[in-house]
Amino acid sequence: MSNGLTMILIRHLRSLTLWSIGLLLLTTSPAQAASKNGFDLSGSLVPQREIAQGGPPRDGIPALDSPTFIAANEARYLRDSDRVLGLTINGDARAYPIRILNWHELVNDDVGGTPVLVSYCPLCGTGMVFKAKVAGEARTFGVSGLLYASDVLMYDRQSESLWSQLLGQAVTGPLKGTRLSLLTSQHTTWGDWRRQHPNTRVMSDKIRSGRNYSRDPYAGYENSRSLFFPVKHMDGRFHPKEWVLGLEIKGRYVAYPFSQLALGGGELKDTYAGVPLRIVYDADAHSARALDADGNELPSVRSYWFAWVAFHPGTEVYRK
Repeated sequence: MSNGLTMILIRHLRSLTLWSIGLLLLTTSPAQAASKNGFDLSGSLVPQREIAQGGPPRDGIPALDSPTFIAANEARYLRDSDRVLGLTINGDARAYPIRILNWHELVNDDVGGTPVLVSYCPLCGTGMVFKAKVAGEARTFGVSGLLYASDVLMYDRQSESLWSQLLGQAVTGPLKGTRLSLLTSQHTTWGDWRRQHPNTRVMSDKIRSGRNYSRDPYAGYENSRSLFFPVKHMDGRFHPKEWVLGLEIKGRYVAYPFSQLALGGGELKDTYAGVPLRIVYDADAHSARALDADGNELPSVRSYWFAWVAFHPGTEVYRK
């Protein structure tokens, strides 16, 4: 393991190691597993023993509430190559830099009059934006300090239900079984997003958090085959950190690996589950989007391969 990955483990997992985590998962009794970080896990929709403590306590990674935004030309702290999650609702375009999301993982915001949850799991590379209105009530979310299949478990502050990001579903608590509505967003470069949306605003880095947003706490992780936490299902067809564009259509799952999209140039026409698709791949921005026959962008997930297949082991895979 490289020095960079070792430092990441030290910073974010405290004294825990992969081996101690695995041992903890194997030896924890049902009674012990019924509660972690103050959350009741009884009756969980996912196996209790596979819910791991990530190191930081509940809210040890602080979610951001109603952040400040600045105009694109004021964002001097960003380079064109920096990655962002971009979101547009009712003409309101906003960008959430990954360099900030790495440290906070969740942002509770209101975009174009819609309450939203912007989520990012650095361990899975998954940036997903959800409507934050559940059961007719606007919810705000925090970071539980728990993981399932290496992916962040969020909790809503109103009911204290735990939500799996990649499942988009509450797995414990009063809202167990409820699903979040996934919104269309783009995981791309700041330069690409700004070209598409010249009037975009971007989250300011003037946040009183004590975090150094110019430093990547996960440097080296993307290129390593190592995972911090074990996952139940692994698939060796691609590098664990291969980027894929994941889609759910009519209850079926499909992944478009970037390495395969690169072989076909910038655009691919496909049909999946009877739905005509146009997959647009940008090699320079290292991003991909899925559009329907009318050119409307579909909700999708840019994810590491290991994470997508861990949650969707029966996924179909596009190959050139």
